[in-house]
Amino acid sequence: MDWFPYFLQQLINGLTLGSVYGLIAIGYTMVYGIIGMINFAHGDVFMIGAFQAMIMLLICGALGITWVPAILLLMLIVSVVLTAAYGWTVERIAYRPLRGSTRLAPLISAIGMSVLLQNYVQLLQGPRPKPVEPIIRGGFELMSAETAGFTVQLGYLQIVIIIVTVVVMGAVAFAIGNTSLGRQQRACEQDMKMASLLGVNVDRTISLTFVMGAALAAVAGMMVTLYYGNNDFFMGFVAGIKAFTAAVLGGIGSLPGAMLGGILIGLIEAMWSAYFTSEYKDVAAFSILVLVLIFRPTGLLGRPEVEKV
Repeated sequence: MDWFPYFLQQLINGLTLGSVYGLIAIGYTMVYGIIGMINFAHGDVFMIGAFQAMIMLLICGALGITWVPAILLLMLIVSVVLTAAYGWTVERIAYRPLRGSTRLAPLISAIGMSVLLQNYVQLLQGPRPKPVEPIIRGGFELMSAETAGFTVQLGYLQIVIIIVTVVVMGAVAFAIGNTSLGRQQRACEQDMKMASLLGVNVDRTISLTFVMGAALAAVAGMMVTLYYGNNDFFMGFVAGIKAFTAAVLGGIGSLPGAMLGGILIGLIEAMWSAYFTSEYKDVAAFSILVLVLIFRPTGLLGRPEVEKV
């Protein structure tokens, strides 16, 4: 059973990474569920959230704030508020003026916004990666394989990431299923014109959806900053592609599907890197996506679209 501790360690690592992918993927699937478009700038909004968290961490250090809960709370509040403002701005600039145009125009606009945000952060922060000192250290030793000299560790930060992901996912599901905004979002998803005729403020609903997605991306960006401790202006592109893959794998438009897809992508990457070569972990993830879509085109939890007549 010497193989089991190593497998368990990779399982923990995969769940942690998949939790981050799932949070970003929820932002993709929320926007698609309402307006039927993929916000390709969402990964860069996540990158901005990571930089906002990093800057707040450095400010706390400069001010002499050393109590970790206070630092985490300040990082969370500042990152979520400022990144949500970026999400609102992306919707107003890249999507709202093109809402009545062809489906291709908002897609091109979103790609342009992605490039703009990347270069904007590169000019402000520079092209070099920005290392960050970890503020949450230590963890639990679950088991040890004496013959292999290997110990399974569950870090405190990994526990925080998984718990935060579960809490945030539950809060989003509750908000969509039980609040007035959630009912308006579901109405816009079914028929935007009819929802408008019934008194739903469609523009406001779509803007708040972008704000919610950006806030979730900010939470993911903060956790990545704390976990990996290395931010750069290009990190949003890679994470965005992975999260988009997760959303498609789970079923684009399904919140549980987005989280399930994120967990699966994280596990595939962790296991492939552990037992094969890490250079081809992305190939493995996309190959699984292709196989799933061949046999289930709507994704694992996606529903087939019904054409309105």
